[in-house]
Amino acid sequence: MEYFIEQAANYTECLNKIRLKYGDRVTILNQRSIRMGGFLGLFAKDGVEIAGFTQNSYAKDVRIASTSVSPQGIPHTLEPKRNVDFEAEKKKLVEMGTAGKKENSTWLKAMADMADDVKLIKEKLDKNGAAVERDEHPSLVRLQETMELNDFSSSFTQNIIERCKKEISFEGLNDYDVVQDKALEWIGESIGLYKEEKFYKRPRIMVLVGPTGVGKTTTIAKLAAIFKIGSGNASPISFCMITIDAYRIGAKAQMEVYGNIMQVPVSYVEDYNDLKRVIAQYSSDVDMILVDTIGKSPRKSVELGEMKQLLDACGPSAEVHLALAATTKCSDIKEILRQFEPFNYRSVIITKLDETIRMGNVISALAEKGKLVSYITDGQKVPGDIQKASVVRFLINLEGFNVKRSKIEEQFPIDESEQVQWRK
Repeated sequence: MEYFIEQAANYTECLNKIRLKYGDRVTILNQRSIRMGGFLGLFAKDGVEIAGFTQNSYAKDVRIASTSVSPQGIPHTLEPKRNVDFEAEKKKLVEMGTAGKKENSTWLKAMADMADDVKLIKEKLDKNGAAVERDEHPSLVRLQETMELNDFSSSFTQNIIERCKKEISFEGLNDYDVVQDKALEWIGESIGLYKEEKFYKRPRIMVLVGPTGVGKTTTIAKLAAIFKIGSGNASPISFCMITIDAYRIGAKAQMEVYGNIMQVPVSYVEDYNDLKRVIAQYSSDVDMILVDTIGKSPRKSVELGEMKQLLDACGPSAEVHLALAATTKCSDIKEILRQFEPFNYRSVIITKLDETIRMGNVISALAEKGKLVSYITDGQKVPGDIQKASVVRFLINLEGFNVKRSKIEEQFPIDESEQVQWRK
């Protein structure tokens, strides 16, 4: 047998290094945290050192699974578990040692002792219900369970877990607050925020599209209220509302109510030419035109294509934004994002945040598809119940995380300085 001592930045990297050098038939004796590199004690980094030995070809006849030690100190197998009759194997080894093979007696006794050790390990694992998964750490298990509780996708969760293994020291993994804070920071970094342009040419045309039932008409009214009243450092602007959703029961009456409350004109159009005419009619009178659309199922590609052709009347400078309900599961969000791609939407507006306590589905889907979020709505009040999207707003909505709001706000400050200016 051959003894070895290997060092690496973390447990997983060290274990992989051992496998590459010595294969899977190795036994881990111990591990410890160390300081690596540096000069005269300066600039050293945390690391892990693992000691063990390899088994020679004779060990194959013994059929005792080699063991390693997980970060939490519980040994586990490097190979798939086999059903081993430990007493029979031990007896066989002892008999071989007393049968005249004196040159191997010391080694055989050591192997017999190892059989006892492995048997104790197996009993301990069986008592706990199952063998501990390779490279598993209690903090990572807890983090994964918390992310699953929040409906993060499996791929997004795995990326965060792998990043923890690579970038957090062994001592850091033992402190769940460190693991959680880092995970929140990385989740926050994955949230892309849409920024308004600094200059717009009158009239600015903003179109809202999305599936049926996500609250587009209410959201249009909320946006209108923001622009009418002004928010942050932005000044109030003049605008009108146009809807092509005059066929849905109650849609026309709903839009008229909002228009009367805010004292802004509301128009209804049915086709490309009609929309182009109304836009031309208001272009010289208002700063902004808000366009509400018919809800479309992402599965009905033909109807989506027809609506896209109608909206082409808004011109190439029109901004399209996609409304999505926070209650939509992650896989459906991804499909909606894909099906509405032909509209070249600039951002996503998340609606109905008040109807769910889960946000991982939204964060995962937007991050994996590289989409930006501009606004969040969390109620039915008009005006009100709408705000510009912020990382803080997403993170404080996560369940099971101890979110330190002051720290998050420092890491991801909210920008209230946006001031729209108009080109002549």
